[in-house]
Amino acid sequence: MSLFRTSLFSAVAFSVLSLVPAQVAAESLYQAMARAYENNPDLNATRAGLRATDEGVAIAKSGYRPIIAGEFLATTTNSNGFTNNVASVGVSITQTLFDGFQTRNNVRAAEAQVFAGRENLRGTEIDILLATAQAYANLNRDIQIVTYRKQNIAFLQEQLSAARARFDVGESTRTDVSQADAQLAGARALLAAADAQAKTSAAVYVQIVGVAPRNLQPIALPSKLLPPSLISAVAIGLQENPSVLAAKYNVDAAGFNVKSNEGALLPGVTIQGSVSEVDGGVSQAQVQARVTVPLYQGGAASARVRQSKELLGQSRIQVDSVKRAIEQAVVSSWTQVEASRATIQANKAQLAAANLALNGVVEERRVGQRTTLDVLLAQQGVLESKESLAQSERNAVVAAYSVLASTGRLTIDRLGLHVAAYKPEKHYEATKDRWYGLRTVDGR
Repeated sequence: MSLFRTSLFSAVAFSVLSLVPAQVAAESLYQAMARAYENNPDLNATRAGLRATDEGVAIAKSGYRPIIAGEFLATTTNSNGFTNNVASVGVSITQTLFDGFQTRNNVRAAEAQVFAGRENLRGTEIDILLATAQAYANLNRDIQIVTYRKQNIAFLQEQLSAARARFDVGESTRTDVSQADAQLAGARALLAAADAQAKTSAAVYVQIVGVAPRNLQPIALPSKLLPPSLISAVAIGLQENPSVLAAKYNVDAAGFNVKSNEGALLPGVTIQGSVSEVDGGVSQAQVQARVTVPLYQGGAASARVRQSKELLGQSRIQVDSVKRAIEQAVVSSWTQVEASRATIQANKAQLAAANLALNGVVEERRVGQRTTLDVLLAQQGVLESKESLAQSERNAVVAAYSVLASTGRLTIDRLGLHVAAYKPEKHYEATKDRWYGLRTVDGR
């Protein structure tokens, strides 16, 4: 393992298992999202893939342009024992004048694929931002649970000490001491499990964001960004979700592919000119015009047309499938938000009641009306209430951001993230009409 990786994992473990001093800068959810937007390798890979898709337009447009080639021809002829060597050098230019509109439809199909790729990129951006919110909320929850379980151990240690003191003066039995000791051992096991879960969540956070977590802040629900109702959320999702828009662009691309394949059944017109110089300084110039009328192509052209029509039908069906999936995702995440909000209120009431019960049981035990076991059970109820509240708060946050993701509105612009937006249009405009050159726009 490299020194960098060792240091990174050490930083992750330290962030989770130790109390972060107050002077260390905290990192908000939006700051984590900005980091992920800039550094996530999956997102950068999708951007590179879109740049490759952009080149498809330049490839398609090459059908409009001439093909120029240098030619060298050497001929040796032996006739009746006499050998004749002839060499020529020249340049030929071939230009397609009409190809059944294949080039035009290929360009349009490539452009539709670029637009679909942009929507897929936007979908990947949304996925990464949502994954960041999930990782942030998970780690926040796990750190809280670690804290609660440490507090629980401190409380149980006090109870064990008190039980031993009462046993020494004859006010309790060895059973009380054993019960407190067993509960403390179980609490330590729970803390070890919580530590392990927090480390796992921290590793996921580093994978997505790219840096170790620092003093995470509480997360507020993005209530102002949510649609006003479930009906409006579904409508927005069906109109703005990038998966739906990408599927529609794929239908456009498939339609242009059908027309392009049909063009192979139409006549084609090309013109070719050449200039050559033969040994002895004799120059030759030639111009040819060729009209090709397809009569029979072995059935391949017709099969390609039928195939592309089936693919077009498949693309149209996929639009309906994607819409149903989006509607389901919106409804599911919306209902989870509502359920989580109700659960949070119930957990808060449960926690308040559990604290009152614990205080009452502790006082009653002091006057001999309760046992140590009663106190331990009451403390267990408090711990469970705290952890349930932490879980429900995490669920509410994740569900709310899932609503934004499924509606297509979990974007850096709507969130107001302080990060430079990636503009795929810049690369497209720089490369779509290039006639030559091996270097990419960024100089590679």
